[in-house]
Amino acid sequence: MKKILVALFALTLAGNVQAAELGDDGLHKTDWMRDTFKDLQEDLADANAENKRLMLIFEQRGCVYCKKMHAEVFPDPEIAKVISDTYFVVQLNLHGDIEVTDFDGETLSEKRMARKWGILFTPTIMFLPEEVGPDLSAPQAAVAMMPGAFSRGTTLDLLTWVAEKRYLLDGDEDFQRYHARRILERDNGSTD
Repeated sequence: MKKILVALFALTLAGNVQAAELGDDGLHKTDWMRDTFKDLQEDLADANAENKRLMLIFEQRGCVYCKKMHAEVFPDPEIAKVISDTYFVVQLNLHGDIEVTDFDGETLSEKRMARKWGILFTPTIMFLPEEVGPDLSAPQAAVAMMPGAFSRGTTLDLLTWVAEKRYLLDGDEDFQRYHARRILERDNGSTD
């Protein structure tokens, strides 16, 4: 009976998170994505003003992995809350023509910027630090990148690892070790 009540509660929570809809460009749209002029220095300043981290997400029309993330991972109430509360998300189209101005000042279409940055897979999520010098491109400045679709646990752990700035901590717990520890904690029931 307890398992049934927990499952019903989880379904109720999941129902409160709105699923992404497809935009005119064929990309999934969520309420936590920002519509900006795609000038990364301005986007970073806006993210900092809101005390959030800048997160760039490359997607493309018809991407089955993007669909998986938007159907199975991003709607998870805990993940949706972490993204909404912590991240300033700018969506980029792997084959798009909207101009993007990189931190180094170069302005290119989304598709040409994707080539410059070496983006091959969608979704690819790039996490930026609070400060980026004018001589760096976004991937050079990124503190982490997530190329492809991952499970709820991996996604939540990466979002948390970046938000907590664990990449700056001294010691031996890089993301892989952090994620392995979190998996063990979840399996042992010491966290959800």
